[in-house]
Amino acid sequence: MRIALRTFMLGLFLKLEAAASLLLLAKNLIKLFAVNPASFNRRRTLTLAAALACSAAMLPSRAATAKLEKSSIQLVVGGRTALQHLPLTIADQLGFFRHEGLSVAIVDAGHAARAMQLMLDGGFDACAGPYEHTLNWPGRTQQSFVVQTRTPQVAFGVSMRTLAGFKSLADLKGRRIGLAQAGTVDAMVTMQLLAQAGIRLDDVSLVELGTSPSAVTALRSGVVDALGHFDPVMTMMEQKGEVRIIADTRTLKGTLDLFGGLLPSACLYAPIDFVQKYPGTCQALTHGIVHALKWLQTAGPGDLIKTVPDHFFQGDRALYLASFMKVRESISPDGLMPAEAAQTALRSLMGLHPSMRFDAAAISRSFTNEFARRAKDRFKA
Repeated sequence: MRIALRTFMLGLFLKLEAAASLLLLAKNLIKLFAVNPASFNRRRTLTLAAALACSAAMLPSRAATAKLEKSSIQLVVGGRTALQHLPLTIADQLGFFRHEGLSVAIVDAGHAARAMQLMLDGGFDACAGPYEHTLNWPGRTQQSFVVQTRTPQVAFGVSMRTLAGFKSLADLKGRRIGLAQAGTVDAMVTMQLLAQAGIRLDDVSLVELGTSPSAVTALRSGVVDALGHFDPVMTMMEQKGEVRIIADTRTLKGTLDLFGGLLPSACLYAPIDFVQKYPGTCQALTHGIVHALKWLQTAGPGDLIKTVPDHFFQGDRALYLASFMKVRESISPDGLMPAEAAQTALRSLMGLHPSMRFDAAAISRSFTNEFARRAKDRFKA
């Protein structure tokens, strides 16, 4: 009740503020003309008319808000501080959801699988997580409606301590390879890399390491000889000369080289019934994310420092910014699912779970670009 009231009051305040600005500008326009009509030349008329039009545009569109079926959203995310979800963070911090009339409560579940399960259990309306989750959850149809990042953002590196003489992927045979979590996108990257080299899973030992500190400790202590993980872990160890990166899906080229196509690692998705029942709400969520994607296209280091919550930096702003520059090109420019990306994800999942069966219709149900296209047009993304 309080959230709904707060949302209503915020919307009312914005309307009154915009209306007051519009009235003040109109009064000044009339006063200027009355005092000195001769100075009211064509150029000045056009300039003031443009300003008046901009002020009018500040007034919320009744047509845009009338279709908002649900104004309060519960959103769950797996690993909120991860760079994959930076667009979500920006949209939340800069009030882009509020601009759409939405109150979005974001809860961090820690990891992607847990986040999806919480949504499926009915505690949340939507989830921010990897696109492949819309494909590999039997019996439950989820639909992605806006993409945050176009690549897995996983880097695979070998230890400069235990594999200092590394020459080819064949050197990984008999070695221990660390992963953040089995069955997730970092495992997909690792298994794709091994498959390309003709290395069977029996030839290596996969070690699930979990959090960033555990991964760093495992590599430094020699528990693992190679590591497939996310930033800022990989950038930090790369800077210190502790790993040699041999596969890099933080970049578009590295992802294309490894998978043959782009592979989105983060999107907003929800049960397909929710998307169909609340299209206006999904459109507002998409507007918020695409607005953030547009902002990120030109954001500099100072903009990020001022906008991202301080604890996201984990005590090292320079490392966070360096990591951001590594993954920047993987951030979606417009929220659209890239062409053939869904097929790429399906192929990779089938490699990770050979026993799973997917029907052709699963791809068409798993995402929609309808909302992102509208948002792209609105924000010129």
